[in-house]
Amino acid sequence: MGQITVHTFQTAGQMGAAAANHAARRIQQLAATRESVAVVFATGASQLETLRDHPASFRRYLKDELTSLVPFREFHWLQGDAQAPERVCRDYAAALRANPPLLCLLGIGENGHLAFNDPAEADFADPLDVKLVDLDRECRQQQVNEGWFSGFDHVPARAITLTIPAILRIPELILSVPGRRKATVVARALYEKVSTACPATILQEHPNTRLYLDSESASAIKKGSPVGEPFLP
Repeated sequence: MGQITVHTFQTAGQMGAAAANHAARRIQQLAATRESVAVVFATGASQLETLRDHPASFRRYLKDELTSLVPFREFHWLQGDAQAPERVCRDYAAALRANPPLLCLLGIGENGHLAFNDPAEADFADPLDVKLVDLDRECRQQQVNEGWFSGFDHVPARAITLTIPAILRIPELILSVPGRRKATVVARALYEKVSTACPATILQEHPNTRLYLDSESASAIKKGSPVGEPFLP
């Protein structure tokens, strides 16, 4: 659909396996021609950094699901609980520039955000690569709905995120977006004109994006629907 290659599967398990297999093949291909491969990993349901032992911690998620299972030469954590988050942003941006990522695994938020670039914070010409942002109500409520926090007031109001330009510079994007709650935003990302009202629409302009869906998240896609029109569910 446009420049986005869309893969749909019956179940979330099938979707995840296909996305993982593609990512594994690409990492192996890239590793065959270079000493190291930089990859950006998102947590999907939550990239929030709070206390180190909090169930919603970004570091804990990636430790449990990734770094405890796969050996890395280096892994750069976003230290969202640091006393000087602006310094964390500058240091992480420098690390990205020193080790340009070749692949990114990420998702799309219910409000259309990529990483934590909510509609009010998304800037397609952002001069920064990493920044501190305010989370909107829909984004914070999603964290509660997915079980990361026991109530809305417990969700942090701010987060550290890669910006849209930093993501778009990565040569290949692999998005896994399961579940019925994501059906409307998937259709918006594919059909609407590119705008920060739905930040994920910018994926239409990336030359190498693969979007993996299950039957529920793909349920609002209509064959033959024109790209660039407002999506009406």
